[in-house]
Amino acid sequence: MIGVIIVAFQSADVIGECVASLLASQGAELRVVVADNFSTDDSVAVVRAAAAAAGVAYAEYPAAQAAGLAFEQIAPVTVLRGSANLGYGGGCNIGLQALIPHREFDLFWILNPDCVVMPDTAAAYRRAADAGGVFGLMGGRTLYREAPHRVQSDGGRVRRWTGIGVNVNSGQLPDAVTMPDPATLNFISGANMVASRAFVDQVGLMAEDYFLYYEELDWAARRGDLPFRLCAEAIVHHHGGTTIGSGTLSRAASPFANYFTYRNRFRFVMRFMPAMLPFSWVWSMAVAVRMLLRGEGWARAEAAVRGFHQLPPSAAVRARLSPAAAALAFGERPKG
Repeated sequence: MIGVIIVAFQSADVIGECVASLLASQGAELRVVVADNFSTDDSVAVVRAAAAAAGVAYAEYPAAQAAGLAFEQIAPVTVLRGSANLGYGGGCNIGLQALIPHREFDLFWILNPDCVVMPDTAAAYRRAADAGGVFGLMGGRTLYREAPHRVQSDGGRVRRWTGIGVNVNSGQLPDAVTMPDPATLNFISGANMVASRAFVDQVGLMAEDYFLYYEELDWAARRGDLPFRLCAEAIVHHHGGTTIGSGTLSRAASPFANYFTYRNRFRFVMRFMPAMLPFSWVWSMAVAVRMLLRGEGWARAEAAVRGFHQLPPSAAVRARLSPAAAALAFGERPKG
């Protein structure tokens, strides 16, 4: 059975379509678990309405109860309501803690709330997982939701000298490119990523001190000898950055997104490729200077510099989070 984990935060405008598309899946059995990171909008009500519209059972529990839920308590649509914004990794872990104890779940599909899946996507993942052999993480083809529906990610690679995560085939027309050899990949996009039971049993939960960005790179880097797998038939459409302002083909990343991207690049490089830190610093500072020279705004460049140097964010970036979430996101500098 496939357990789908969606981390929601202020996602009322997109999550209903996401859940409805999952409930329209054909050819695979799945349960949808929404880990709500203390949304103050109608995210939970929208999920509840989507379940009612599809005529499936709905359940809701405090996130603190996630690890103690019996299998029977995990309804076709289940919301785990958090008491704070735990970030992406923290939210994913709430969902994983609810599903991992139950051996009925052998696939854990992590999906962003602003994604829409095709009716046969879950079945394609199911077939690919059952094709033979143990694997760690699996990805499909993630397309930008907006026209012209170009590729967002066919898996990802980490640049050796800088630690930058690059999505393969990003920006290309789907019919013009083929999926890469999975052996050449370093990660699967966290917007649309399937983890096997073997992977979660071996690797465990996600690191939570990134808060946003690089969690999936860190998770993948801990996979040992478990290989990646790709499924070209598993199509997911992704709006991208609807809440946090991630960069897309037509939009530069916000200062908020820049801060976490550069801060977490430093943390990732320190943990997995520390010898490359000087090269990563030179590249990151050069990009910040280029932002200024191109007139892209002081705030974006400042956020990048502050983030990479593990400095506190600007007041404007901090203000995007509640005091409780900010305490988690901008806490003490972790050890490498």
